[in-house]
Amino acid sequence: MAKKEALRELQSRLAERLQAARTEARTANWLAVESGGQGFLLPLAEAGEIFPVGAFVPVPHTVDWFLGVANLRGGLHGVVDLAAFLGIRSPGAGDAGREQARLIAFNPGLEVNCALLVERLAGLRAKEQLRAEPGDGRPRPAFAGARYLDGQGRRWQELSLAALAGDEAFLKIVG
Repeated sequence: MAKKEALRELQSRLAERLQAARTEARTANWLAVESGGQGFLLPLAEAGEIFPVGAFVPVPHTVDWFLGVANLRGGLHGVVDLAAFLGIRSPGAGDAGREQARLIAFNPGLEVNCALLVERLAGLRAKEQLRAEPGDGRPRPAFAGARYLDGQGRRWQELSLAALAGDEAFLKIVG
C-alpha cells in the first residue's frame, strides 16, 4: 500500500514539474545576447544551437564582417560577426574578448547554414520582463523588430533571424 502511495506521489510531482516546464518554456521568448556593447533579442523559435567559438576558415574576396566558414556538428556554416555587420563595431575589433564569445546558429528550419558571432550570452528573456519602447520614427531594416527596456533600464533590440536570412545586404558576402 505504501508503495502505491509513493508511486502516486512521484507521478503527481512529475506531472507538476512537466507542467511547470511547459509553462516556463512558453514564457521565454528570446535569447538575449550582447554584441558591440549592445543588447539583442533573438527569437527562440529562430535561433538554433549555441557553440563555443572554434576555428573557422576565412573565405577570400568576402566582406569584412563575414569571418569565414566553420564546421558545426558536421555542417558547413558561414560565420558572421553580428556587431560588424550592423556597423556598431569595426570588423576584428572584438577579438580581445573571445573567451565569452559564442556562435549562435540559425534554426535549421530557416534553411540557412549560418551562425552569428556574439560577444556574450545574456540568458533568456520573456515579454513579461520587458516593456516596449515607443518607436522613434527613424527607418530601420526589416530584420530589426521592436526595442525594449528591461527592469534595469537596459535597451534590447529584437532581431528577426528569419528576416535577416532574407536581407539582401546580409546575403551579399562578396566584397
